[in-house]
Parts: sequence; structure tokens; C-alpha cells
Amino acid sequence: MNTHTIHVDGVAQRYHVAGTGPVVVAHPGGPGLSYEYLRMPAAEKDLTMVYVEPIGTGESGRLPAHPHGYTRERYARALDGLVEHLGADRVHLLGHSHGGFVAQHYALTRPDRLAGVVLYDSAPVTGADHYAEAARNMEAFARRNADRPELQAVLDTWQSLGGLSDDEGTTRAARGMLPAYLARYWDHQEEYAPLFSITGTFISGRDDQGVPEQIDDRDALPSVKTPTLVIAGRHDVICGPRWAEELAGGIPGAELVMLENSGHLGHVEEPEAFARALTTFVRSDQQAPSSTTTLPNGEPSR
Repeated sequence: MNTHTIHVDGVAQRYHVAGTGPVVVAHPGGPGLSYEYLRMPAAEKDLTMVYVEPIGTGESGRLPAHPHGYTRERYARALDGLVEHLGADRVHLLGHSHGGFVAQHYALTRPDRLAGVVLYDSAPVTGADHYAEAARNMEAFARRNADRPELQAVLDTWQSLGGLSDDEGTTRAARGMLPAYLARYWDHQEEYAPLFSITGTFISGRDDQGVPEQIDDRDALPSVKTPTLVIAGRHDVICGPRWAEELAGGIPGAELVMLENSGHLGHVEEPEAFARALTTFVRSDQQAPSSTTTLPNGEPSR
């Protein structure tokens, strides 16, 4: 793993490079979650994964309006600087969860920079519709796990999400929600224990004037011309099958891969199946003129 820092519009943008093969830029979710949870060792066998540490998060720089100002367009401008720095004609962009909202925006506004886009456990909309679907999924999760004494702590965390206001609370919430984000957490606690190192930075979801950013890309999806892969976990409570099907149905030619034994973290729960779907998609879209890119660490991506 090689770590680099660039500056975009005067703000530090940190990123990490691992693996070999065609370049995939991976934008994590949250917003505000540390990038480490998105590490994909199985994919790194065939792909050069460039893990973004989004501005405002981890060791990347903060905006003057922090914790406000982190709109999709602001994240996209940071990605512009990173893509230019990598020297790639076009890249594949993977966005997980909230990162998927960023990736959708990037595909809609900067298609010439992309060879393909991967919308991973994401949705085309935020707000009341998205919350209502997540609430229904959480109720189903609670019914499936009604005999678990630990369930109440997860449900208490879910109820607390609307009141987050600092980094400590964001970290506590991210860790507290993990059992709901995994299809069979209590059957594999030891395997999933490393995920509890996840940390969070409080990002408000408001622009630099304090106005909430509302997202609804549903009407715009037919205008996405970038080759698109939609990946989702069958048991994802936050961005589950309904939204994956809407994304894939709305974007012309989009491919949908449903991971039947996963929740919100399919790259951890079904790593080989996830990596196979991602690698097949990326390699199928490789264009000969841009198939080799030399990254800043000096190692070529083929």
C-alpha cells in the first residue's frame, strides 16, 4: 500500500494505492467514514485500487466551513484533481453507499473522465423515500434477529443517527451499526472483528451555507452514458435491492449484480464474488489506447 497526498483547491487530498491492473478509484461512504473498511484485497489481485480518503475525513484536509460544505460537487472537484494527478485518460470510479451518490454525480457531470462507474450499495435518492425504505429494512432485520440479546443496542444506534454532531458520536454510530450492515454478523463475529477499527468524522450533509443537500437523480438516470455496474447485497438495510434495481433499470445498459449472502459490505462478506464481478466489468470496458497508466508510485497499471 502506497500513500500519497495532493492538494486540490488548496485542500489536502490523501489517497492510497494497492494492487496491480486497470485503475479503479474507490470512494468510501458515510459521508465521513475512514477509507480502510473499503479495502478490497481480493480485487487488488487484478486491479489497481486507488482508495480515496475524502476531503474532510481522516488525514485529508478540512474545508473552511467544516463540517459543512461537503456537497457532491465539492467531492467531485477533489476527484478531478486526483484523476488529473494520476495521469489517466479515463478511470473506473467505484462509489460505495454515500460514495455512490458522488459517483452518480460524477458520471452525470464528467462522463468524459470515466471509463466506467460502479454504484455499490447506493441509491438514486435521499430524503423521506430513502429513510422509509431503510426503516422497513431495519424492522425486517429486527424480526430476523429477535432472539439476539445484542439487538437492542443496534436498534438504539439506529435511532440515534439523526442526532450525530461530532466525530466521537459518528465513530460510535458506525461501529454500532455494523451488525445490521452485515447479513450474518452474529454467525461470523470473529471474522468481522477488524471492521470495528472503523472511525468516522462528522460531516453535516449541508452546503457551506448550512442548507441540506437533497439528492434525487431518478429523472437524470437515463442520461448516464458511462458503462455502469450496480452491485448490491440482498440483505442491505440501507441501500438494498429496491434501489439497486431502480439504478440498474434507470441507467441504459447498466449491469446489476446482486450478492445473495451480503448486506452493506459485500466486498467483505463475499469477497471473491464481489472481486470477480468488479474485475470482469472493468476488464470488459478496457480501451486499448488507455490500457496502461503509470501511477505516481512509478508502477505501471496494466
